Amino acid sequence: MGSMLLGFVTDFFTYETTKSVVVKSWSVGIINRIVQLLIISYFVGWVFIHEKAYQSTDTGIESSVMTKVKGFGYQNNHVMDVADYVLPPQGAGVFCIITKLIVTENQFQGQCAETGWRYGCQKDEDCHKHLGSILTNGAITGVCLNSSSGSKGMCEIEGWCPSENDNVVVESMMDVVDFTIFIKNSIRFPLFNVTRGNFPATMTSDEIKRCTYHPETNPFCPIFRVGDVLNFTGQDVKNLTQKGGEIGINIEWKCNLDYDIENCVPRYSFTRLDEPFAKNAVSKGYNFRFAKYFKTVNGTDFRTLHKAYAIRFDVMVTGNAGKFDTIPTLINLVAAFTSVGLGAVLCDIILLNFLKGADQYKAKKFEEVSEAQIEASIAQSPGSPLSLKGGIKSSYDSGAISLATSDQQL
Repeated sequence: MGSMLLGFVTDFFTYETTKSVVVKSWSVGIINRIVQLLIISYFVGWVFIHEKAYQSTDTGIESSVMTKVKGFGYQNNHVMDVADYVLPPQGAGVFCIITKLIVTENQFQGQCAETGWRYGCQKDEDCHKHLGSILTNGAITGVCLNSSSGSKGMCEIEGWCPSENDNVVVESMMDVVDFTIFIKNSIRFPLFNVTRGNFPATMTSDEIKRCTYHPETNPFCPIFRVGDVLNFTGQDVKNLTQKGGEIGINIEWKCNLDYDIENCVPRYSFTRLDEPFAKNAVSKGYNFRFAKYFKTVNGTDFRTLHKAYAIRFDVMVTGNAGKFDTIPTLINLVAAFTSVGLGAVLCDIILLNFLKGADQYKAKKFEEVSEAQIEASIAQSPGSPLSLKGGIKSSYDSGAISLATSDQQL
């Protein structure tokens, strides 16, 4: 009993290693090293240096944006200030600067002629095809209002009269290029409890008022000239002021918290968001309508309708932060060491299937044992599970063979 226990303990504290076959082949050796070099280069260059896989990353950025526009311009012989051309007025991350207004004054509820060539008529039946249309300035009544001279008339609508005529020629407010946009952005990375602002805390009020953003000479100034922003997008400024458009201002935060926190700074980029529709025959640019309502002395409602062409600005905030962490580092190191073994797998495939002498390699790499051989071996040495030759003994835990000291010369 004691000898069996001693034998079990002895076998338990033995080390077993796999049998290796050394193949002295230039072609296979070169392929093996090239594959290993590519795998190591990928993990070192891309995974660890570029992607910083040794860091924990926080992509759940929390952000707040406040905007303020300043400037004066002329539209329809009126001086326009911020209260006239900025909507909505709350200073949010999405706002519009109106560049052209078509104004229809003194509209009262009633019946009047529709505008637009498609609503011309000679008789009432010509207007029936427009009944229920939502493209008109009011509800079509089905009546054709003929002119007194007997020429072509217009279909009648019921609604706010006179109806809007948006085909009038109105000059856009080109002064918009000299307007300025102040952007105040604060962000927080909750995983690391890091908060940052888009301009230095040491910047004084006078410095902010005097500076203008430039990507090279003044990249941290929060004051943006509208003309510069439009030029950064590569668009035609006059066309944008005439038809309107949507401009994206992206504030990107990419922070490596392994370095000084002062290196966590924003990067700005500008793009035209409605670029896919710029060349469409319909739905070009950006416009909307709003009205201002009044009452006469006797209590009758009337309004002034505005069709506004505007440049819409969307301030978007994106980013992530990373910091060294032991767990992702170990995981990616294990993945790197494991992946290096792919070189041996590829070389085995080449050796076993494509190179001359593949059969000899198979004979060295794989040792086939049939049941007949096992039974014959047991019959020759009944006292051992499998004795291939003298001096070789079997391990009880895995069945692998181990070499005795007296057999090391083999």
